[in-house]
Amino acid sequence: MIHEVTGDILLTKAEAIAHGVAPNDHFDHGLALALRDKWPTLAKDFRHYSHQCHPKPGELWMWATAGVRIFCLMTQEGDHAHGAKSGHATTANVNHALRRLRHELGSEKIKSLAIPKLATGIGGLDWNEVLPLIRTHLGDLPIPISIYTHYQKGVQATESGL
Repeated sequence: MIHEVTGDILLTKAEAIAHGVAPNDHFDHGLALALRDKWPTLAKDFRHYSHQCHPKPGELWMWATAGVRIFCLMTQEGDHAHGAKSGHATTANVNHALRRLRHELGSEKIKSLAIPKLATGIGGLDWNEVLPLIRTHLGDLPIPISIYTHYQKGVQATESGL
């Protein structure tokens, strides 16, 4: 049950938010920055996880706080060397990360999901390449999935099924 919506993903009523990052992400651009501003511990915990586990592109990391879970999908390339910059996203990384997300949504019994135009900002991919991957991996799930295709700061989207 995928629905495209307009609004501010930070105001979602969904139980979980998924977004794309690099394995060495500093959460200093786009949605990652907004998430860091709202939940500073998210970025600190991610950095700790990244330094300890050295995740690879295509993997996923989940963070939870009262009322919401955040799935960080490693859609972008990124080296763990000190000072390394995040690279661009690839469709292969998005494909692997969405496959992992589908598994985690089921195992964690997530009842609803909000997701942005994944990997199209800093990641650099074309939305016309990414949307079919989302539909392939998540389209038949029995939960409401809101894709935030148009951002409007401070506006709560009308999310079907929530």
